[in-house]
Amino acid sequence: MTTVQTAPRLAPRRTGRWIDQWDPEDPGFWESTGKRVARRNLIFSIFAEHLGFSVWLLWSVSAALLMKAGFNFTPQQLFLLVAVPNLVGSLIRLPYTFAVPKFGGRNWTIVSALLLLIPTLMFAFFVQRPETPFWVFVLVAATAGFGGGNFASSMANINFFYPARKKGAALGLNAAGGNLGVALIQFFLPVVVGGAGIFGLVKASESGLSLQRAGYLYALLAIVAAVLAYIFMNNLTSAYSRPRQQLAVLKYKHTWVMSFLYIGTFGSFIGYSAAMPLLIKINFWNQPLATIPGIGVNFAYYAFLGALVGSVARPFGGWLADKYGGARVTVWTFVTMIVGTLTVLFTLTRLTPVPRPAPGSPVPDPATFEYSDAVRAAVDHNSDIFPWFLLAFLFVFAATGIGNGSTYRMIPMIWKSQAMTVGATGSRERAAADAKATKESSAVIGIAGAIGALGGFLIPITFGSPWVDDPVEAVKSAFVVFTAFYVACLAVTWYVYRRPAAEMAKAGV
Repeated sequence: MTTVQTAPRLAPRRTGRWIDQWDPEDPGFWESTGKRVARRNLIFSIFAEHLGFSVWLLWSVSAALLMKAGFNFTPQQLFLLVAVPNLVGSLIRLPYTFAVPKFGGRNWTIVSALLLLIPTLMFAFFVQRPETPFWVFVLVAATAGFGGGNFASSMANINFFYPARKKGAALGLNAAGGNLGVALIQFFLPVVVGGAGIFGLVKASESGLSLQRAGYLYALLAIVAAVLAYIFMNNLTSAYSRPRQQLAVLKYKHTWVMSFLYIGTFGSFIGYSAAMPLLIKINFWNQPLATIPGIGVNFAYYAFLGALVGSVARPFGGWLADKYGGARVTVWTFVTMIVGTLTVLFTLTRLTPVPRPAPGSPVPDPATFEYSDAVRAAVDHNSDIFPWFLLAFLFVFAATGIGNGSTYRMIPMIWKSQAMTVGATGSRERAAADAKATKESSAVIGIAGAIGALGGFLIPITFGSPWVDDPVEAVKSAFVVFTAFYVACLAVTWYVYRRPAAEMAKAGV
């Protein structure tokens, strides 16, 4: 049995619950000790990451409710508010990834959970002040990006706990638990703040919105996550490495190829999740003033479904990758996303433009306002198309979830296949290569997660294109761009990982 020894230079600075010997690849160790410890750390990692995703996407729903709360922001400004947290979340994923080997997975889970107090409490403070300038809201929304960093550190940490044969399912479950935070925040936030929800079964509060409730609730849950991590999680000595060692993976071709593919899968998931409430509101809802009852499809009833489907599909993608190979599943994922995106675009082309008031028209009086027959006819027609739009979009979300699982399964397998070329089975050289492969694949997981999350910024920004005057036309143009990008992702996946002559195809990645 190969035992990973404690790194001597780490001992003087080590605090907390550290495990000095960890060899999940050894069947005896895994069955007697490793499986139980790994499962416990996975459970509490999922909880902390789940809250991180919820806070990260806090603005995806809140932005669509700001008009009701007395704020007057344009569609382009609202798309910016849901995009900025994704930009910050993608950028801080690199330091969050490096923090796990530097400080320990348990220790960093505690710190990252407590950092969520910043965006939640700032959110609670400023949403009660409609006079706040827009630039302040951009800064407040940016702090929600702290929640996006949690994913990278959590995935890098769990990668160390599981053997290669179990990584696909373990990473899929960890990621799915986190991704579900997007669905739950979009499902429950309208209810919590009094804005209605649950398919209309819960009515809006007669006293108006209280958006600050969501901030206070998630601040409390962040404290709970930090306490649970402190009590139940562990650090692994064998995971220790310096940031310089981790950054060495930047010189590898596969680091950049997998990062590019992850923009297509996870970037699409987080970007569409962030934008979906506003997409429904712009295309299928009509409400000229906050004081006038709206007509059409209420986003609060359906916005969570996309993130829910994508989250549930993620561990299934990991399972499929374990069974059939990550590259094969990823190829079919991009084929599915191309078909689904074109179908979404087709449904949008069937919409009837809703007549808008001419520029300079007087502000309608809420007491006497009535929708014209033309407006009602257009909204009713578009509402009839909405089920097809939703079905096609959920199809895309399912594909992104499966692709998230399959691409993250590919990363450790790429590095594992390279380690298997070093030395003989059971030799000291092979053991050293395996340990190096685990550390490097964890670093790549964080880097790919950081670059992939940029899609969460680019997608809402493209939907809210300031160079397109009509928001509906901007959405249509965006889906054309996304389809072309998925074609490129499909071509790259096939050429590098599935082409018969490709090295990784022969290795069965």
